[in-house]
Amino acid sequence: MILALLCLGVAVLLWLRFRVAVVTVRGDSMAPTLRPGDRVTVRRTPLRAIAPGALVVFARPRADERGWMIKRVIAVPGDVIPRGVVAALWSYPGTHVPAHRLVVLGDNREESYDSRHFGYVKEDALLGVVHRISRGVSRR
Repeated sequence: MILALLCLGVAVLLWLRFRVAVVTVRGDSMAPTLRPGDRVTVRRTPLRAIAPGALVVFARPRADERGWMIKRVIAVPGDVIPRGVVAALWSYPGTHVPAHRLVVLGDNREESYDSRHFGYVKEDALLGVVHRISRGVSRR
């Protein structure tokens, strides 16, 4: 009985490890929604289940930079490309956001490095959707 419970516990922990992550906020790009030191629980979510307005976590777009970024989704595959808001997308062909791509912006536009600078977020860079926010102590 104890062995069965132990195995079940290990299975649940492994399932959670592959479904949920915790990320600590650094920087002011998502203020006032998120502040430095806040911790967010991220649920791994497929791109097809993400809607505009969601907060997503994804790998930094430059290969020479490690770590995660948190931004708000403003367009998903099939949406009209928001070129009026994201001028960097004028150089991309078509009229709709292509498959396997997202357009993201920071809530604090003056402090945010986002799709206005690097274009689309690729699906394979996506970690998931912010599910819960725990307020931390600001560390500047």
